Amino acid sequence: MHIPDGFLNVATAATTYAASTGGISYAVKEVNKNLKEKQVPLMGVLAAFIFAAQMLNFQVIGGTSGHLIGAALAAILLGPWAAVLIMTCVLIAQCLIFQDGGLLALGANIFNMAFIASFSAYFIYKLFTSLFGDNKKGRLIGGVVGAWASVLLASIACAIELAISGTSPWQVVLPAMGGIHALIGIGEAIITGAALSLVMVARADLLQPQKA
Repeated sequence: MHIPDGFLNVATAATTYAASTGGISYAVKEVNKNLKEKQVPLMGVLAAFIFAAQMLNFQVIGGTSGHLIGAALAAILLGPWAAVLIMTCVLIAQCLIFQDGGLLALGANIFNMAFIASFSAYFIYKLFTSLFGDNKKGRLIGGVVGAWASVLLASIACAIELAISGTSPWQVVLPAMGGIHALIGIGEAIITGAALSLVMVARADLLQPQKA
């Protein structure tokens, strides 16, 4: 899902850069206003965990592999705005150090994997905890479904950007990206569910409601 340079036209790259830059600025204000002092170190821990976890790929089908995005876990534990900042740091480091995603496409990659993935996972999680209750069952179901959906929705956004840029036709890129990432999302859901189960046992206080 990391878009390389040369795959987006100028208008799409510029628009996503502008949207991501504005969103990050607002995220900094929201985090400074709402995040408690004891939660700040957790942002660093989560960023380091997600960065390391994204280095580990798992096989899907036909030689295709996927890896954890991590936005869902960050959004559930710290809220979507903090998750945006965590994912932004991870994506910038990956881009500059490992050339995982292009520098000119960084705005789009942040928009997809930081904003869309974080907010979709957060609101789906909140929906399921309101339906099933803010308990272990509701949190696990919400976390698993939110994690899966975050991967799928971020991949669809990526496919739309590629199609708008003329890189690939709509009828090719949308089913290709959506189909493969629906499978990759299963891995995301399993990892997120396992991490939430561990947190609920060891540090249940981290799952207190966070503001959007």
